[in-house]
Amino acid sequence: MKELDTLPPDLRHLCHDQPPTLAHDGGGNLTQGVDPLPIIDLQNLNHDKNKLDEACKDWGLFRLVNHGIPPTLLTQLHDQAKQVFSLSFESKKDSFDGSIVNHFWGTPALTSSGIGVTSDHQKTNLFEAFHVPLSQLSQFQPQHPQIESFRVLLVEYGKHLSRIATTLFEAMVKILDLNLEPSKSYLSTDTGYVRVYRYPHCTNPDIGLGMEVHTDSSFLTILNQQDSVSGLEVLRDNQWLTINPISNTLIVNVGDLMQALSDDRYNSVVHRVKVNMQKERISIGYFVFSDDGVEIKSSKYKPFTYDQFREQVQQDVKAFGTKIGLARFKHAQDN
Repeated sequence: MKELDTLPPDLRHLCHDQPPTLAHDGGGNLTQGVDPLPIIDLQNLNHDKNKLDEACKDWGLFRLVNHGIPPTLLTQLHDQAKQVFSLSFESKKDSFDGSIVNHFWGTPALTSSGIGVTSDHQKTNLFEAFHVPLSQLSQFQPQHPQIESFRVLLVEYGKHLSRIATTLFEAMVKILDLNLEPSKSYLSTDTGYVRVYRYPHCTNPDIGLGMEVHTDSSFLTILNQQDSVSGLEVLRDNQWLTINPISNTLIVNVGDLMQALSDDRYNSVVHRVKVNMQKERISIGYFVFSDDGVEIKSSKYKPFTYDQFREQVQQDVKAFGTKIGLARFKHAQDN
């Protein structure tokens, strides 16, 4: 099967399978040299709490090691994701339409019902993805054997993600000395979802980004990029820094909800994804939020719930083609 037949029609004229030109480098190639990211050891978190605090303040992300996820599971997830993406577009459409798993592309913003939010002002993001609400995954009973195998792996993976996110959030709350109401789920693993991204190779790197410049709306994002192809870049000292994929490690970044809850002591990192001229890239991200109706309160921002935040993001994407985010909720004196 040709690669074009596996892509959504909207992406086929942008990402094609012609030989790459020699006018550019590959774009998003693996950066050589020492990895500059702070490294946090999950099994030694009490000892690393100062490092965790500094990483969230200074970087807004870190590399997590000794996270307890079997390396075989991480590898199997990526291998199975590639197999699912390599199915024909029509097969994927038939398997996912009407299910709790949303198949989407071109825009990262989705409504609560899984419909892509688009705008005439918005450039197409060069990706195809699946949005997987983990708490509802048992309701998804695909008939295709490859998709069912992937579902089984995601169920197991989701258990690990919930554990890791809860452990990290509790450590951050303790470090920040936050006085949270114990009856409310500020970080609720029931809200957690996985997004499985495929960034096709693109022979013209000037045509656009795999994912536009943005911050994540979550409390925490946990990224599994077992692939040897890089592409994730973070804004650091006004320069874009490539985040190297290293086997059996996870990338954890602070999201908007955590920045607000921390009174801007922690930094929701600005990042983007570049496409590669020769190879496609697979990444698997986990995003987790607060429970319905839980208000995020701080001295820097007007109180808001995640539902209100998401609604504002959707309105801004429709009106302006981009997310504005936390700036919408800043107190006037802080603008």
